[in-house]
Amino acid sequence: MNQSINLKVNGTNHEIEVPAQRLLVDCLRYDLGLTGTKEGCSVGVCGACTVLVNGEMSASCLTLAAAVDGAEITTIEGLAQDGRLHPVQQSFIDHGGFQCGICTPGQVMAAKALLDVNPNPTEQEIREWMMGNLCRCTGYYKILESIVKAIGPTQEARK
Repeated sequence: MNQSINLKVNGTNHEIEVPAQRLLVDCLRYDLGLTGTKEGCSVGVCGACTVLVNGEMSASCLTLAAAVDGAEITTIEGLAQDGRLHPVQQSFIDHGGFQCGICTPGQVMAAKALLDVNPNPTEQEIREWMMGNLCRCTGYYKILESIVKAIGPTQEARK
């Protein structure tokens, strides 16, 4: 059974028909062609599928697309503006906050969500916030450094 839903994804309105049990990650990837959001564990513990739903972090591998009908969704593709990467995206590039890249979209989205609610977190606050995003490659040091450096030289994370 299909259901018609309306989503505003990265600023663009979409009215689409999806199966009632369609997960948001699959809707984004297969129905809308936004492949930046990755599915890692499929059970909501790795964070690779993190997107923002109405500004809040959401595990898109656990979220039914129909459950977010009418919502505003931001994916990794929606962070860059006017041809410029978001500061968190740029910092991950500048400071080597990724290796294989599977977890990177979720890491970046989680970091953006943190900085939206706390523009000057301590390193401990960053570590605690990011605990839901797993990485098998980097050892987390470069991810942490990338987030700290994204805060900026005038507001660098407090120790």
